[in-house]
Amino acid sequence: MENKLVVRIVSFSYHQTGYPADASGNNGGFVFDCRFLPNPGREERYRNATGRDAEVVEYFSQHHEMALFLTNVFYIVDAAVTNYQNRGFSHLMIAFGCTGGQHRSVYSAENLAVHLRDQDVRVELEHIELKKKGYI
Repeated sequence: MENKLVVRIVSFSYHQTGYPADASGNNGGFVFDCRFLPNPGREERYRNATGRDAEVVEYFSQHHEMALFLTNVFYIVDAAVTNYQNRGFSHLMIAFGCTGGQHRSVYSAENLAVHLRDQDVRVELEHIELKKKGYI
């Protein structure tokens, strides 16, 4: 049985769902608010896309705020992962919220999942609103 740190990454909607529960029972972790970032959901051509779709990925690649945000998130989360591993903790939850839970939070969660998969952790990724809306 693996004793790797489980990092649960969740995207959610502040408007629809609110903060997700921490199923590990630790009642903690990080919640990053993405509502200050550029929002492709306000443009008709992206309305039915998600943060996993190529056109939204391209949209964010043209907005330096997103790259800067993720650089800082990676720095904070990497420090927490190292600390949690050193202390023998088993779970860490990281949630990203935006208005609709479809673009900014999903993109951020996806990017953190990719970033962490190169580390000695087990990544669990959940997109609450995408599931509810039938996108996944």
